[in-house]
This record gives sequence, structure tokens and C-alpha cells, in this order.
Amino acid sequence: MLGRWIEVLAGGLLLGASLVLPVFAATPAVPAGASPGRYEVPEPAWFKVSFLDLREDVAEAAQVGKRVMIYFHQDNCPYCTKLLLDNFGQKTIADTTRRHFEVISINLWGDREVTDLAGRVTTEKAFAKNLRVQFTPTVLLLDERGEVALRLNGYIPPHQFEAALEYVSGKLERQQSFGDYQLTKPREPASGTLHPEPWLLPAPLDLSRPDPRPTMVLFEQKVCAACDEMHGEGFTRPEVAALLPRFRAARVDVAAAETLKLPGGEELRMRDWARRLNIVYTPSLAFFDTAGREIFRVEGYLRAFHLASSLEYIASGAYREQPEFQRFIEARAAARRAKGERVELLK
Repeated sequence: MLGRWIEVLAGGLLLGASLVLPVFAATPAVPAGASPGRYEVPEPAWFKVSFLDLREDVAEAAQVGKRVMIYFHQDNCPYCTKLLLDNFGQKTIADTTRRHFEVISINLWGDREVTDLAGRVTTEKAFAKNLRVQFTPTVLLLDERGEVALRLNGYIPPHQFEAALEYVSGKLERQQSFGDYQLTKPREPASGTLHPEPWLLPAPLDLSRPDPRPTMVLFEQKVCAACDEMHGEGFTRPEVAALLPRFRAARVDVAAAETLKLPGGEELRMRDWARRLNIVYTPSLAFFDTAGREIFRVEGYLRAFHLASSLEYIASGAYREQPEFQRFIEARAAARRAKGERVELLK
């Protein structure tokens, strides 16, 4: 019912939490010496110099009481720069990471040889593709057996990243979900309300009814600063707003006991559906095809260009021909530049 996307994310190495974070946070400062329009900064010197035999890396880390963090990145990635500058640039976060983790860097498009945790020899880019890495940065936090304790799909701001470090370094994945753990942490000030939108389906929600358009489900909650931001700035951007009519759009309150009908006709409480789909951050955007299969999620920090790219990726049907979202983004940006347009990734 939920399609191959969820099967992959829920199985084997990919077992971990889905994440979505504030979509329109502040632009990172460009470091001195960086080229205008580019966002590359050196990785911390304390990242591990690895031969990329991940079995050995996990075993070596366990011997000294640490776990492994795998960091997927790519060149000219503003969100990777935010992770390096805004997160690892904070001494408390850097110290916590160094104390509890060995960090191994993997280039999304790299050709270095990697021996995965099953002993298969592959390349960085093939390894990333096999793990369905669609956003950078993606961070996998492994336990002592090489299984994923938590997966962070996209950039998350420092206070949430620090919570993830605490959760995994404390081995709390054996006691509770990361979503439940997050409920114990302080929240940012928020409006405390769900924002009405004319393009959202009215209650009670019935997603079993046929519709020729793909379905976009927003998973939100009332006390959610990132949700406030998304509605106040994200959906109002002209290029984003122009794409919204191409979807049947619905909102699910992840804390609500209200019942809805799922695409397949099953009736379920909203909060139970969110748990089933492993929604642990709000806002999350999940996309379903006309047969009710989940085909894509937005689960990382995105500015307007990438949010619009996500909507177009589904609305145009491009996901059927191009399973790698990053390649779709590159082609879309190149096409716009060829027309003389200026592509601003963080505006």
C-alpha cells in the first residue's frame, strides 16, 4: 500500500526516523575565501580518515565506546554548509560528536571504493543510491552492530541535531522512538494553531476517493514554529503557489485522535497514521500516487527553489523516469540558467 519508498526506508540498514525541519530558516554566512554562489567549506579535521570498510569502522568505534556517524554530502550544497558551520561550528555539538561518534564522510557522487556492512564492495555513489539518499546532508547514526539507530534525511538546526546526538549516544533507541524523545525537549515559540489554507481538503478527510492528481499530505501539529514558517513564507512563494493546484492536498494533525480514511480505504486516527509512517518531525510532506502508494517525502531543510522542485518532481511525473531527486534538481537548475534566469538556492 505504501509502496517501495516506505519499504526501503523501513527495512534493513534504512530503519530510522523520517525528518522534516524548518523549511525557511536563515541563510548561512558564507565563509571568508569562499566563491560567491558556492557553499563549500572544509570538513572538520577531526572527521575520521577512513578506508571506507564500514564493518571495520563500526568495530573500531565500538572498541573505544563510540558509534559511527555516516555523513552524505555533495559539492555546492548550502545545507551541508549549514551543518558544518551552524552545527559542528558550535563547540558543545562538536565536543559531543567527537566524544561519542566516529564521523565518516561519503560523497553522494563519489567514486571511492566502499565496503558496505554486508561486505559488498561498491562505490560511494552506488552506496548512496542503494540507501536511497535523496537529500544532502543525510546522516546515518549506527549502533555497535552497524544497524541504523537514527537516520536524519536533510539538514536539521543545532538544537534538534544536539537532541539526536543525545538520543543515539545514550542508546535510547532501545527504549523509545525518537519522536517520543523529542516530546521531552523544549519547543520553539509558535502560534499554537493550524493554519487554514483554501487549497486543503476539508474535514473529515477521505483520501480513498479517486482523484486524477497526486496527493500531498502535510503532517503538522499546532505548536510548530516550522509549520508557521512554511505557511507564512513557503507556500506563499509564487513558484510554489503555482504548483499547489496540481495536487490534492490534505493536512494531518500528528497529535489528533480525529479519524480519516487512508488512500486504500482503511479508517485510522490521524496520530496513529503518523506513527505508522514514522513521522517524527513537523512539517512533513508525503506524496502519494493515484493508486495510493507513497512515492516521495520532503524531509529536510528546503528553501523555495528546492520546495518548488519537490512539487514539480511529483506533479510532472518526473519521478517515474528519474529516481534520483538530486539529478532532477540539477537538470531543472541548468534549464533555468540556460534561459538566462538566476537560480538562488537559498532565497
